[in-house]
Amino acid sequence: MSVILGIDIGGSGIKGAPVDTATGKLLEERHRIPTPEGAHPDAVKDVVAELAKHFGIDGPIGVTFPGIVQHGVTLSAANVDKDWIGLDADALFTKATGQEVHLINDADAAGLAEARFGAGAGVDGVVLVLTFGTGIGSALIHNGVLVPNTELGHLWLRDKEAEGWASDRARERDDLNWKQWSKRVSTYLQHLELLFSPDLFVIGGGVSKKADKWQDHIKLERSKLVPAQLLNDAGIVGAAMMAQGDGGQEKGSEEKKPTASRAAPKATPKTASKVDKKK
Repeated sequence: MSVILGIDIGGSGIKGAPVDTATGKLLEERHRIPTPEGAHPDAVKDVVAELAKHFGIDGPIGVTFPGIVQHGVTLSAANVDKDWIGLDADALFTKATGQEVHLINDADAAGLAEARFGAGAGVDGVVLVLTFGTGIGSALIHNGVLVPNTELGHLWLRDKEAEGWASDRARERDDLNWKQWSKRVSTYLQHLELLFSPDLFVIGGGVSKKADKWQDHIKLERSKLVPAQLLNDAGIVGAAMMAQGDGGQEKGSEEKKPTASRAAPKATPKTASKVDKKK
């Protein structure tokens, strides 16, 4: 049994637990600390260090981040302090904890966990894990190998970003019932079908706990769809998998970390792909 500490950085809370990476099970109850207001790197690193001390597990630590992560450097900061942009967060957390830290995008972590231990386990081909919440997170996995930082919530859909129109926050903002929201999600998923032809969609985020309200209303052309199974544990489990070296990368694919000047785009890039409005 390999025990790795996984830590999941969220907008309201930072939570962690030791994970048996052979089974995907949490070995202790999750410990949660509120996310510091503003989520500045120095404040967040102190919380990560506190969680590491709380569990006292030697070895590497996996940490999720709500933004683009490339070779340990954070490249976007949509809902956290802008000082994260271009920061070598692996080095920041490694110094703070005194242990080797491996960072991964939060949706990618959830996708790895679902593909190995959850709703996507045993599925060959393309699995697309989408988390619907404040925005739309995505993880694209092919035969167990992760394609990192897909950020498919930022696809243009009906002349706006998809997550601004089809996220769970959009459902609440526009006072949509589940059937109305499912119609929007169906349009979005059909567009992803056209682009990626996934064998399976796994739908996570808060809506996964209410699948009975929307699942039957989703209309797809050919892909299968299931709700996520690991729920709030997925990020922690996926982070631990990444720290163990089970993040889906082929051996030998490691590249030199980009410098901050090269690695810091001012905003998350958007694709030019659009779906025409239905008449």
